[in-house]
Amino acid sequence: MNQPGKADLGAGLAVAALMLPEAVAYAGIAGLPPARGLVSAIAGCLVYAAIGRSRFAIVSPTSSAAAILAAALAALAPSSNDAGGLATLAVLLVGIIFLAASLLRLGALASFVSRPVVRGFAFGLAITITLRQLPALLGIPADGAGLGILAARLVEHLPAIDAATAATGVAALMALLALRRVPAVPGALLVLLGGIAASLFLGLPARGVATVGRIPLHFAPLALPIPDWGSFARLVQLVVPLVLILFSESWGTIRTLALRHGDDVRPGRELAALGAANLAAGLLQGLPVGAGFSAGSANEAAGAKSRWAAVVAPLAMAAALVAAMPWIALLPRPVLAAVVIAALAEALKPAPLLRLWRLGRDQYVAAAAAIGVLALGIVNGMLLAIALSIAAMVRRMAAQDVVRLGRLPGTHDFVDLARHKEAEASPDVAIWRPAEPLFFANAEAILGLMSRETPAGAGTLIVSLEESSDLDGTALEALVEFDERMDRRGHRVLLARVRDSIRDLLRAADAADLAGRCYYSVADAADAAAGGRPKS
Repeated sequence: MNQPGKADLGAGLAVAALMLPEAVAYAGIAGLPPARGLVSAIAGCLVYAAIGRSRFAIVSPTSSAAAILAAALAALAPSSNDAGGLATLAVLLVGIIFLAASLLRLGALASFVSRPVVRGFAFGLAITITLRQLPALLGIPADGAGLGILAARLVEHLPAIDAATAATGVAALMALLALRRVPAVPGALLVLLGGIAASLFLGLPARGVATVGRIPLHFAPLALPIPDWGSFARLVQLVVPLVLILFSESWGTIRTLALRHGDDVRPGRELAALGAANLAAGLLQGLPVGAGFSAGSANEAAGAKSRWAAVVAPLAMAAALVAAMPWIALLPRPVLAAVVIAALAEALKPAPLLRLWRLGRDQYVAAAAAIGVLALGIVNGMLLAIALSIAAMVRRMAAQDVVRLGRLPGTHDFVDLARHKEAEASPDVAIWRPAEPLFFANAEAILGLMSRETPAGAGTLIVSLEESSDLDGTALEALVEFDERMDRRGHRVLLARVRDSIRDLLRAADAADLAGRCYYSVADAADAAAGGRPKS
């Protein structure tokens, strides 16, 4: 990287003002000491800046990762009382899995968690976290393991709202939401300073408003628990969804910001950077870290020009901790709750989900992911979301959907006859195009559908394989058997839009005759069916 410019210095200072209160608040979500959030924010940013390639990404604790970690620790509570040690072990496992995925080039796995599922999960998670922050925001002594129990206790304790705490929290939240409209203004820093000033000059602690208190930045020596095999296997099962949501969120942020500015980023490199960042956070007994969209967007809006902004931000935060710790200790807890809720403001908007309903695409999957988080809890909801992503993909790919093609008059273009009434179809030739790639789950059904729908008078049947870049063993056998079956019925099969790899595969499967009836375009196959001799 080049030397940092004024833009990077300014952006780094602005981001530091956002990172500090969020790191403390997210540690609270995870049920761990604030220092864990602070050290992981510092380490995550610095390590990513050294290895990663996004000039806007801010790798630090995120609300979703903190919530999933809290749920994982709660699930393991019956088998161990060492929540801190288990959290450290979990973060180290996150880093190891990221690095292993990078070595195995598994960056494409993030695509298995679809955007509608991520949006549904984020919406349900935002509601969950917001409800869990309301007791701190309003000064209500309410808690509950389940969301339903928590909601009931919130309603039950509404008469017990602490007026001073609620006034502080609501005022901070309104200020944060108002300042979001002015991206150039460091709203989080102003609210943070305002909260400290209110504690100092209005005597908030004396009025019953809880404060953060002095944050110890020293840790006991790193000592990892040694769980039994069953507990360790359970921990790994809970860490996997944490890795998936972290990478989905981080890669979505990194790629979105890169596309806006024409930057080159690659998932394998980002996996390695996230792995190293989480290993550093784990060794410092911190929280899991990822590239959150709010922090990355704030860095972009503040005018960052290079990764130096992600170096300046953690260094500025560390300097503030050393120089201003007595003042930070006065930060009211309801202000931290307001910071968390404000950070989730975008995720709480139902507009992205409503858009899916208008489009009629994946709306049920997104809704099920949101409901799963609310009804089953964060970890089980995340597992359900992943399962829904994979199920939706398999369902779409296994669909028995084929299109019959016809030629547009005067052209070499073949289009869907059902959608283009002007297209012409020869009575002697039936041209079919599967809507999905042929693979083991749909090949026999799709080829069977084409054989049933082909008119008896069509002497030639053309199958366009433009959607299939390759064939697995089942699809290959089904295609060869289909050719033999149609030949017995008096139909000649030609294949169009066939890649060279599939031609080689047909020859290797002793189907050289069928390989000789492969064409690079539908027009060539149609000319061959009409009696011409185009090059196959």
